[in-house]
Amino acid sequence: MTTGTSPAQVTKNPWAALLALCVGFFMILVDMTIVAVAQPQIQAALHTDVNGIVWVTSAYLLTYAVPLLITGRLGDKFGPKKVYQLGLIVFTIASVWCGFSTTIGMLIAARALQGVGAALITPQTMALITRIFPPEKRGAAMGVWGTVAGVATLVGPLLGGILTDSFGWEWIFFVNLPVGIVGLVLAHMLVPDVETHDHQFDWLGVVLSAVGLSALVFGIQDGEKYDWNGWIWALIGVGLILLGLFIFWQSRIKREPLVPLSLFRDRNFSLSNIGIASMGFAMSGIMIPAMFFLQLVGGMSPTRSALVMVPMAVLTGILAPIVGRVLDKVHPRLILAPSLLLMAISVAWLGVIAQPETPVWQLIIPMSLMGVASAGIWAPLAATATRNLPWQQAGAGAGVYNTTRMIGSVLGSAAVGALMQTRLAAELPGMASQEQGSHVEQLPEFVRDGFATAMGQTLFLPAVALLFGVVATLFLVKPAHQAGPAAPVPAADATADGQVHTV
Repeated sequence: MTTGTSPAQVTKNPWAALLALCVGFFMILVDMTIVAVAQPQIQAALHTDVNGIVWVTSAYLLTYAVPLLITGRLGDKFGPKKVYQLGLIVFTIASVWCGFSTTIGMLIAARALQGVGAALITPQTMALITRIFPPEKRGAAMGVWGTVAGVATLVGPLLGGILTDSFGWEWIFFVNLPVGIVGLVLAHMLVPDVETHDHQFDWLGVVLSAVGLSALVFGIQDGEKYDWNGWIWALIGVGLILLGLFIFWQSRIKREPLVPLSLFRDRNFSLSNIGIASMGFAMSGIMIPAMFFLQLVGGMSPTRSALVMVPMAVLTGILAPIVGRVLDKVHPRLILAPSLLLMAISVAWLGVIAQPETPVWQLIIPMSLMGVASAGIWAPLAATATRNLPWQQAGAGAGVYNTTRMIGSVLGSAAVGALMQTRLAAELPGMASQEQGSHVEQLPEFVRDGFATAMGQTLFLPAVALLFGVVATLFLVKPAHQAGPAAPVPAADATADGQVHTV
């Protein structure tokens, strides 16, 4: 393993490097929100049902989640800058393929490739922040990271609405081409090359986790489509067993595991993973029913439905850097637990008032509160999770943390998709399996009440999921840099097996 260097030795201008990294992160987030706004139009254009359109999201999230277990290590082995640039190339090519898709199957396949590109990009951003910023400045750096998330949440829906209304849904993917090119140039110029250290890769672990999670997601999401037959429950059971075997294998493997269980000895890392899983579950679960409600019940165009989300994005973007600076000085649970609780209340509130007769201004209130809550969740959770980790485990920690977030997201997408189909079957029999016509139109008045009720009831599931994050973050402890002077301890080092040893 190569010798260590301090963040100050890596680059003299970490903020410029952070700016370049945020381009790729921005593109991923914009793409997710753009697709959410255009889902009704994609469903109509490709003549698919609700389950098909949910798979457009789930396929992306699934292939995003599984490779994260190794892409963080790939950054450690080959250099996070190189892996980040590779991810930009894959994501950009896949985006162009998405735009040229003519069938729902082709689009799902292209979205799956996009997920692989996103998996290559994401852990490198967090790992490099950990490598180039000292602990006392990471909260501020993560605040910028959170601001980018807020701006992307604003730009994505608006850009998606404008492009879909003006040129067609295909252009929500074509727009990634110039962004990807700019991101590659900036990364080449501004992102430093940092030291690397060798890794072994646990391919059995990759197979167990990939097959297990895929079986679980397919079983949950397609359960309603196949009337929850016995083989669906068997598939879910197999998925759970394989994931259990994966965890057991990680505890027994002698060489370097995919998930170094030693990471979870850090209390804040463990609890932050629960928090981010609940937030990932909620966010992927909110967008589909919300957009279908606004467009099919409210009769809004994609642009108008995106404008409803603007206050949420603006508030997140304004508050995130402020929260980042405060986080460096206060106990993390004072920010995280109230923010997650506010998010849960806001989502449940939106579910209650999601009715055809509800005026738009009433819908904006809970969405705005979601923006306030988000500013106190995304960056603070990421900073709290990684702050106490030694830099040698930055790649592994970022990979595990982002994997947890994406597993929460893919399970949220699948579970909410299944619940949507179940509630539509109950409120409007046959609606879930019905294909859209070639144009998106407001639903006839006699079915709006039932459809709105189904969408509102679906939103209660992500609200409940957030409560798990609330409970977890109540047990966070002060990070090391806030704990005051401590007795000297031996320096930590990470060996090839991913475990932390003292030297």
